[in-house]
Amino acid sequence: MGWELLNANQECGFDCESLDTPEFDITDRGAVETTLEREKFSLMINAAAYTGVDKAESERDKAFAVNAEGPRYLALECAKRNIPLIHISTDYVFDGHKRSPYIETDALGPVCVYGESKAAGEKAVREAFDRHMILRTSWLYSSHGNNFVKAILGLAGEREELKVVADQHGCPTYAADLAAAILGIAKHIERTRSVPWGIYHYCGYGVTTWHEFAQKICELARKHGSLKFTEIKAISTGEYPTAAKRPPYSALDCSKIERIFGIQTRPWEESLADMLAALLTHEGVCKEDP
Repeated sequence: MGWELLNANQECGFDCESLDTPEFDITDRGAVETTLEREKFSLMINAAAYTGVDKAESERDKAFAVNAEGPRYLALECAKRNIPLIHISTDYVFDGHKRSPYIETDALGPVCVYGESKAAGEKAVREAFDRHMILRTSWLYSSHGNNFVKAILGLAGEREELKVVADQHGCPTYAADLAAAILGIAKHIERTRSVPWGIYHYCGYGVTTWHEFAQKICELARKHGSLKFTEIKAISTGEYPTAAKRPPYSALDCSKIERIFGIQTRPWEESLADMLAALLTHEGVCKEDP
């Protein structure tokens, strides 16, 4: 997400500084205070997160440190200096019992430690500073880092049969699209004093399953080269046990961000095609990060 923000900013032209560990650790309030005191920021975007959904079940303290305490420290220090804060959250703050896309005011009910830690981070930001934007997103992927798209590409190149869960529903989101939306909001904050602070949803347009997502990944990837797989078998969540429970339905309604900021979401299939075209060489080989 951080890489995509920096890449998108090449067109937006903000005077931007990227901060990362170990120089900048959001779980260390002293480090946050020192950095914000030294650098005179006009806006802070928090793209840091603990995203190991299953590992969080055994690393609860670490997940809460990064996803809850870190955002709290950022919000508190931003509040002291009146620096607006944009914070990225997740669809996993919901329990998945709803069968229509979640809106921003729906009750939270995370079903795993990761979701609990992100919900706690939202609460911490809201309580610490009123000049905040919390952007919930879902099923995030990019050509950089580890994610579902790159995992499926790797498996499809090695195995003839893949088994993918078909009873969890959500909205895939290309991180480059999310980055563009965030910077669009940043422009709004920069040019007006009337800012509608609060929680917003942003994700790819259209609801799908992990199985349908995997099928589309392989269908589009085959245009760029050969893959070994011959079948992607649909299985149930019960047939693929994981340490962390997932919400069975976590689609997000993005009408608010379109209504307030004029930011439209793209069909997830269209964004996926763009991402794969950028990721794959003419031989269909995945460009790995160094």
